Amino acid sequence: MKRKLMTLLMSAVMLFSCLSLASCGAKPEKYSAYSFDYFDTVSTITGYAESQEAFDEVSGKILAELGEYHKLFTIYHRFEGMENLCTINELKDGAHRVVKVDSRIIDMLLYAKEMYHKTNGKVNIAMGSVLSIWHDYREAGSDEPWAAELPPMEKLIEAAKHTDINCLVIDEAASTVTLTDPQMKLDVGAIAKGYAVEMVARALEEQGITGYVLNVGGNVRTVGAKGDGSPWTVGIENPEESDTEPYLAYLGLAGESLVTSGSYQRYYVVDGKRYHHIIDPATLMPSEGFVSVSIVTKSSADGDALSTALFCMTYEEGKALIKSLPETEAMWVLTDGTRLTSDGFDEYRTE
Repeated sequence: MKRKLMTLLMSAVMLFSCLSLASCGAKPEKYSAYSFDYFDTVSTITGYAESQEAFDEVSGKILAELGEYHKLFTIYHRFEGMENLCTINELKDGAHRVVKVDSRIIDMLLYAKEMYHKTNGKVNIAMGSVLSIWHDYREAGSDEPWAAELPPMEKLIEAAKHTDINCLVIDEAASTVTLTDPQMKLDVGAIAKGYAVEMVARALEEQGITGYVLNVGGNVRTVGAKGDGSPWTVGIENPEESDTEPYLAYLGLAGESLVTSGSYQRYYVVDGKRYHHIIDPATLMPSEGFVSVSIVTKSSADGDALSTALFCMTYEEGKALIKSLPETEAMWVLTDGTRLTSDGFDEYRTE
């Protein structure tokens, strides 16, 4: 897939590829850039470059491309002159339109269908009708905690009748998308952020740029090693606030990603009980059993999807799925604090 980022980064690539760092006469230093504008979270770009100017050139293009993906994948906002997931979800005269979209949307939706089948339906971007109900109740309960309530199960069951992913019709040749069920909505919250991070990281790799790490709301993707050739050290956050143990594990990554889904990240409280945002398609309720699930794998997109899928599986089901996937490991944190890991997880530990 051709990406505008490849062209935009060419001038920055020359700083890394025209000469060796030694012959250019500058020792790479670490720099960071931040943004609060994309995917409703904080984006942090950290990288090694010969100068602040060189880093700013690369990080600026990275953030600009993340901004493009944010506009394409949001279900909450439309943008003038752009067809995106929000406009795909819209109705006209009681039906969804056939919408011609950017190829990046087509590619992401095809990937989402693939992950639906790989996870036996635990990651289903056609769940928007159900997830939108939970979103509205969670927002209302967060704004007015004294009036927080659960959505009626009969309302969720009715909405679940409109979650058939086969009603998402993609025409690759024409680059069009339509939803054949008028009451169906797309929600790509389990995939979009990780997918966007992965696409930007791959574009960097294809241009020969290394020594960067992208962190978009906890979706961490390393692009090569650090400036001195050593792996990046990344931590798995402790779901319980702890001054003595802020991270459960420290991992050394160089070209891999780390993604965590947790019940402690987005939730509201009804009658003293927390209800988080990860909804099990089988029960239509927030999944129970885990506080967090972390995935280490090559692709941030896979990590995002799998962390959600495993959250909605039993430990045994999740472990079997992880075992079937190459270069993929996981850590589960149970509600009682127990920590379980896949067979090869410890190979990434740094301590």
